[in-house]
Amino acid sequence: MTITLLKSKLSNKQSKIQITGSKSESNRLLLIQAIYSQLKLENISNSDDSNLMTAALRSNSKIIDIHHAGTAMRFLTAFFSIQEGNEVVLTGSKRMKERPIKILVEALHDLGANITYLENEGYPPIKIKGNKLIKNKVSLKANVSSQYISALLLIASKLKNGMELTLEGTITSIPYIKMTLSLLNEIGIETAFHNNVISVKPITSKIKPVTLTVESDWSSASYYFSIIALANLDTEIILTSYKANSLQGDSVLVDIYKQFGVETTFSNNSIILKKVSTVNQTIPMAFDLTNSPDIAQTIAVTCFALGVACNLTGLHTLKIKETDRLVALKTEIEKLGGKVVITDKSLHLSNSNTINEGVSIATYNDHRMAMAFAPLALKVPIKIEDATVVSKSYPTFWDDLQSIGFIITE
Repeated sequence: MTITLLKSKLSNKQSKIQITGSKSESNRLLLIQAIYSQLKLENISNSDDSNLMTAALRSNSKIIDIHHAGTAMRFLTAFFSIQEGNEVVLTGSKRMKERPIKILVEALHDLGANITYLENEGYPPIKIKGNKLIKNKVSLKANVSSQYISALLLIASKLKNGMELTLEGTITSIPYIKMTLSLLNEIGIETAFHNNVISVKPITSKIKPVTLTVESDWSSASYYFSIIALANLDTEIILTSYKANSLQGDSVLVDIYKQFGVETTFSNNSIILKKVSTVNQTIPMAFDLTNSPDIAQTIAVTCFALGVACNLTGLHTLKIKETDRLVALKTEIEKLGGKVVITDKSLHLSNSNTINEGVSIATYNDHRMAMAFAPLALKVPIKIEDATVVSKSYPTFWDDLQSIGFIITE
């Protein structure tokens, strides 16, 4: 379904949006809950990815199809590896079969897992025969997706001897690794992270019953930071429910968007976003997004809409997401009249004062492409192809935009 966003303005000075629980936290906790049933969860994400994760963990099927859900593919690969006596095939969409899984599979092999490829070496679908993993030491290159690392850490406490994971080189996405460790700590699992070595102790006593509430998703909040950056001065939006001491790496939005004139105030588990100043178009923006690559699309579109040049680095993981996000960004921004240069790990946007109207944005089965470009409707009419793709992480996105004044037609 293609939708058209007519040129819009926010309906009133202050709007309020309730954003669903973090997909990153939810999927980690769902896996922990599957291992330790004493755990109770509240405010779980209503995203496709989390729904698929829940369904997969409850399924008795021998074939599990996780469609486009990359997090689920990585986490479930580790989970099913320790389900003794169980055999399952993990598969997914055409794009999922193009997304590498070899790094994680090799690490699990090193621990004693029984995993085989059914089509192409290094890619799903894979067959997993669950068994008891005795070995406890494994190494990974440190600059791989943090989801590979977290997948191993999430099962580590169930291994007889726990796990000692050595990361070789410069670590990528440290906040997501620390999120995983913090969630394990919250239910009583002992961990340590010193230099490039992470250790997780095996469980020696029964986990006590505990209820954890998932914080709302900061990645989903990024689109409202962009909206406020493009809005008139003094425009406000309230988003719930957020913590000042968030575990999510994308909470760096608070500092990044301060440079776009967006002030963030924490109040009663909510954040109030307010446009307090305009940007200087003559000064390029520069951000290292090594620890928060999921907000790269949002920031690039914000800069383009404001006519500000930007240099975004630390983006090497974007090539193996739902699409090659660097190529997709370049293609769609240039359709709008921008000029973009990309490498395999960076994006460089030149400043431009014109935006082509009525452009149809391709979304490439990527929810973040659809949502990142939506704020442009505050500047020009724009079309979004395959708009329902947002259900992967934020199913009510278009309804929420309409509630604050965006004009949307099919």
